[in-house]
Amino acid sequence: MSTPPLLPATVIGSWSFPGWYVKCCEDIGRQPELFGTEDRAEAIRDAVRLAVDDQLRAGADIVTDGEMQRVDFNLGFYDRLAGIEPLPQARRWGPPAHDQRSKYRCVAPLAAPQGLGLVKEYQRLREITSAPVKVPIPGPYTLAGCLEGGNVYRDRDEIAAALLPIVNREMKDLVRQGVDFLQMDEPSFACHPDHPEQFLELIARTTAGVGAKISLHMCFGNYRGRPVGHRSYRPLFPHLARAAVGQLALEFANREMAEIDLAREIRPPMELAVGLVDVKNTWIEPPELIADRLRSVLRFIEPGRVQITPDCGFSQTARFLACRKLANLVQGVRLVRHELQG
Repeated sequence: MSTPPLLPATVIGSWSFPGWYVKCCEDIGRQPELFGTEDRAEAIRDAVRLAVDDQLRAGADIVTDGEMQRVDFNLGFYDRLAGIEPLPQARRWGPPAHDQRSKYRCVAPLAAPQGLGLVKEYQRLREITSAPVKVPIPGPYTLAGCLEGGNVYRDRDEIAAALLPIVNREMKDLVRQGVDFLQMDEPSFACHPDHPEQFLELIARTTAGVGAKISLHMCFGNYRGRPVGHRSYRPLFPHLARAAVGQLALEFANREMAEIDLAREIRPPMELAVGLVDVKNTWIEPPELIADRLRSVLRFIEPGRVQITPDCGFSQTARFLACRKLANLVQGVRLVRHELQG
């Protein structure tokens, strides 16, 4: 990975879908026969190109493909899993909440014969940009959250153990393609912190043999802009600081920087990707506020081990807001970077 500037600014993973692309995806779902394979491929390429351009125009130092081919962060991956069947949705109407996410039942041992599709995502991204990038990938515990064991698996832990080699293989395949920065998304554990040692073992086994920098992203949920758990990392420390990863990506902005003192427990060489922009809020944080938040972070951890991100992905945020929020984040970071470098 090329050497980033001091205090690199990046995104968590997803970017806001352009309006035309949302309409295109809906039309393909309703009338797939009207769209050829090249029509669909062109739409995805154009959406990724816009996501990358938005991030670079805002000044991001590390970009992603915006997860333009994914459905609600991780729901699209279930189309690539063998051994499951969809369950009927219990509630379709009323205010959106996590109970409206798609659910599946295991009917046979889990497998992904064609992988999770991330290699193709990365290859497409590299056709568009040579900028520094990272590739997000859902972790096995989070993927297990939408699955019921049926008669195949006893509980969520057994399902996660079955998904673990699938995720590990995908990460290794990405590294072979040249990926040097991976982000494993495991927000579910932040909402279920009861067995930290068991979680650490799961992370260690998932990342085993993966020759890349790995960030562990743990938020409190963002489906339809809503969290899904008690928003505190404190029960996870000091365990989380021992995870077999090179970076922790944690959200702080929507909690008004509560618990930022936990950064002192993140010992070298582990890094902190700190969330300083609230993706659930339509208010656009001014650069000066972001700079003040970053200064508070640096009271507890040295700048050489800090990256700056929004709290979570921008997929649930209007695109015009995402562009302005990321641009202000970059400006706030540059204010502090200038102070530190004189």
